[in-house]
Amino acid sequence: MTKVLVLYYSAYGHIETLANAVADGAREAGVTVDIKRVPELVSPNLAKASNYKLDQAAPVANIEDLAEYDAIVVGTGTRFGRMTSQMASFLDQAGGLWARGALHGKVGGAFTSTATQHGGQETTLFSIITNLLHFGMTVVGLNYGFVGQTKLDEVTGGSPYGASTIAGGDGSRKPSQNELSGARYQGRAIAEITMKLHASCETASVRVGALALTLPAARRPANLLTEAGDRSDGPSSAPGVL
Repeated sequence: MTKVLVLYYSAYGHIETLANAVADGAREAGVTVDIKRVPELVSPNLAKASNYKLDQAAPVANIEDLAEYDAIVVGTGTRFGRMTSQMASFLDQAGGLWARGALHGKVGGAFTSTATQHGGQETTLFSIITNLLHFGMTVVGLNYGFVGQTKLDEVTGGSPYGASTIAGGDGSRKPSQNELSGARYQGRAIAEITMKLHASCETASVRVGALALTLPAARRPANLLTEAGDRSDGPSSAPGVL
């Protein structure tokens, strides 16, 4: 079963709401979805005094969790046109995963929120996407199949780079139905593309394995040979083949 992780940081709940919408969209495609958040760096007393949303249900992620998923969708609010320090600090811990290529070939995406229409949504999305590309991931944005991002009759987030919402200067504006629809669309698109890539890889593995078995023993990949050496009795002697 294809597994998708929605990983987020949310101080006031806007990104948490979008994260749930992304997850809902991914589930519509028939994949397994987990929602996790990154650790808070602000002290509990300061977070409470700043009216942070402290009752978020999602468990806190560990950096090694990322290797367990086929797709990772990252969401965070903006801080001066880039991702929050909480999310940056978490992703900065992925050096070990990067070094061993543990995230290569996974699918990724990004979503965000800002206080204003021109408050840095796209640059924040790019600050996330840059990390995903360095990890060797295939990035999926919010394509124009979601026509809601072209609306002019209301203030709305959303761009080809990812779903987003506009929170207002005081944080009082909640994600609109159009913005939530965009998040669901992106989540579903990421899940569907991940499943297609998996299916293609599995088909390729079967074909490569079958082809290898037609080769002379000396030319077969080592993982297709049994411990007792090569035998001539066909595929049943090669337990490593999918």
